[in-house]
Amino acid sequence: MMKIELGQEQIEVHVEYGPRKKISIHIDPNGWITVKAPTHTGDELLIHAVKRHGDQILQQLHAIEASRAETKVKAYEAEGKFLHLGQYYFLHELIDTNGRSLEELQLDLKKFYFTSCKKVIGERIKIYQKQLKVTPKSFKIEESHTKWGSCNSAKHLTFNYRLAMAPIEVIDYVVIHELCHLVHMNHDRSFWRLVGSVMKDYKDKEAFLARYGQAMTL
Repeated sequence: MMKIELGQEQIEVHVEYGPRKKISIHIDPNGWITVKAPTHTGDELLIHAVKRHGDQILQQLHAIEASRAETKVKAYEAEGKFLHLGQYYFLHELIDTNGRSLEELQLDLKKFYFTSCKKVIGERIKIYQKQLKVTPKSFKIEESHTKWGSCNSAKHLTFNYRLAMAPIEVIDYVVIHELCHLVHMNHDRSFWRLVGSVMKDYKDKEAFLARYGQAMTL
């Protein structure tokens, strides 16, 4: 992952190297930016290529964000669909929508996700703490735009409420990740070896969050 300044904004791009002749830039519907480049392309050349198309990239990202915001409002007004544990549900299947204002619906849905996330995380911690032979002192659910989970030196774990939108196996990855920090506080080889001993395909779960995490929001 590479962070690049475009005017007053900073964007994140995922770089894929391979046997190709030129650099190409792709933006998916969720705003995920992929730069495909020839093997051994230097960072300066990559940054220059992205900045050369900076205006077009920002225009597209802003259009995606505006469309996403419009879709959110429509979703609350009609029988919109929302993610829960990796599946889409009608809003009325998740919360009571009768006679509720837009603000009340938004607040109730967020409360639903917080409650669901706390329940699921609690269940998954019980499973994996036994496998890893660790015991966190506590865990809580919070709202964050920058991280899915965290673990501090006092063995307190924190998880993002938006995880309630993810498939259960992705939630498992974040739980395992944070529980492994009770053994290794950094991300050295020993840490990743421990994560892999419980979930061999953890890199696939990381890729899922990187690619679709932006869509898991209210």
